[in-house]
Amino acid sequence: MSLVIASQMEDGFNAELRAHPIAPTVIDVPEERPWEAAQRADVLLVRPSAVWGRMKQSARPAIWPGQLRWVYAVSVGMDFYPRWLLEAPLVTCGRGVASEEIADYVIAAIYLRSKDLESVRARSFSQWQQAPLGRIAGSTLGIIGFGAIGAAVAQRALALGMRVTAARRRALPSQVAGVELHATLSDVVASADHLLLSLPATDATRSVIDARLLAFSKPNAHLINVARGSVLDQDALISALDAGRLGFATLDVTEPEPLPEDHPLWRHERVRLTPHVSSNYTAVRHLLLQKVTANLGRFVRGETPSDVVDAAAGY
Repeated sequence: MSLVIASQMEDGFNAELRAHPIAPTVIDVPEERPWEAAQRADVLLVRPSAVWGRMKQSARPAIWPGQLRWVYAVSVGMDFYPRWLLEAPLVTCGRGVASEEIADYVIAAIYLRSKDLESVRARSFSQWQQAPLGRIAGSTLGIIGFGAIGAAVAQRALALGMRVTAARRRALPSQVAGVELHATLSDVVASADHLLLSLPATDATRSVIDARLLAFSKPNAHLINVARGSVLDQDALISALDAGRLGFATLDVTEPEPLPEDHPLWRHERVRLTPHVSSNYTAVRHLLLQKVTANLGRFVRGETPSDVVDAAAGY
């Protein structure tokens, strides 16, 4: 089978695609109108570029999906793209590629909050004073959104002696032994010393973590958001932090990104804000390439590629 792949990826990545045993033809994508590649490609490899964001509220182009047989989004979240992108015959994503990197970020955030060595650093004789540190072993990590990222974090947390609770949309058994699955989000929030948000961004999850749910949190709880800014009501978060109903927040994502210059989250003393770096995506490009090339092989053999997107669910 000969495939024509229209790719938004960089030259080095595309060169590796051309070297695939199936010898695909890899063509460039019009930078400002990438959907037009649907007229001449079998596969469209897309990344979350600004042009897709500008098209989110636009009507489906008349040419879509054209002769496309497959849209491959290298990102995990599909919220970057217009809804009509999912009308292609097959849509897959880069699920799991950055899970280990994001999990390391989450554990680092937990340690920074619980074992903040910088806050007890002694720089002089007078500062040589005992100070209590927080505990990790015996504390509880609550996970809302128990997919590939949640599972990778859970494995690390359990190895550190933490209790792990979780909630997920689909009623499936836990893929990690030792995780306690709960039926309601409020039960997970109430249990957590550290609360991880790793759920997909969809219409159903917009502002799902709101004032009502945050009211169940422990006063010293630490919220960590590596999902999307849209899943968290940021005004409710600030109110909970200011009122002492929540202890701290580590946010790698916000809505919008970046926040306006005068937004209070920039300077809030109980917030650590990082610029959407948890995926460490440049370090895992090789893993993405491995996944894409393996899926190309499956596709030409007539097999279903991994990480198929559920168009109805949006992820």
